[in-house]
Amino acid sequence: MKEHRTASIIEVMGESVVAPGLDAGQPSRKHRAIPRVIAVDGSAASGKSTVGQRLAAVLGYPFLDTGVMYRAVTWAALHRGIDVHDRAALSDLAASVRLDVGPPSPGSTESCTIAVDGIDVTTELRTPEVEEAVSLVSRVAGVRSALVKLQRDIAGRQDMVMAGRDIGTVVLPDAGLKVYLDASPEERARRRHQEFATLERNVSEEMVLADLRRRDQIDSERSVSPLRPADDAVIINTDGLALDEVLRRVLELVEGRP
Repeated sequence: MKEHRTASIIEVMGESVVAPGLDAGQPSRKHRAIPRVIAVDGSAASGKSTVGQRLAAVLGYPFLDTGVMYRAVTWAALHRGIDVHDRAALSDLAASVRLDVGPPSPGSTESCTIAVDGIDVTTELRTPEVEEAVSLVSRVAGVRSALVKLQRDIAGRQDMVMAGRDIGTVVLPDAGLKVYLDASPEERARRRHQEFATLERNVSEEMVLADLRRRDQIDSERSVSPLRPADDAVIINTDGLALDEVLRRVLELVEGRP
């Protein structure tokens, strides 16, 4: 991987594979005018990271889940004893911390690995402590400003599928395709509860639902980059849809089919 000299982050490298359940003859940039940059936004547990990663794999694009960057800054704040309500301290942290993002480890369910100042913290980013604090950290203007700059730097150098909550509205407003994935709070809570079960986290689905609603409120009401679809985004409600169905719909959009 090639290190970027002006931003302390390593490029995320994707793998070119065909998603299970899809035909091998998927579109490629050699034959179709596929958008160079694709933005996938959505609320927590809407499926944006999973769909974005699979989409990138099919297209042979690098993939970046920007949520892990906010989680990494949150981990750093908690690790250093910084109050997650101290906006000035969080802004200083985001501006100074080094984030190195690389491809996922073999067998990992994460979309990438991420290190904070040289320490691999990938396995620490789904802890209850980080889960509870990440929306508070990510609403800070200084944190978002620092990370948005890094995200734009990455997308400016290569084809990219980028997932998050403000990619189409703020980070990459000129993205060639913008997709916004949505789902009911109850469906998202069910998915997240299943995810936690695989991590052997003993938490009820009701608790997960309450936390998702809390995060939705913080994300949608924050003054900087509130969660919302871009005006030109295609909104896909994923309730009742299997992953391959959602991915197929997004690939149709990539091909230019309505």
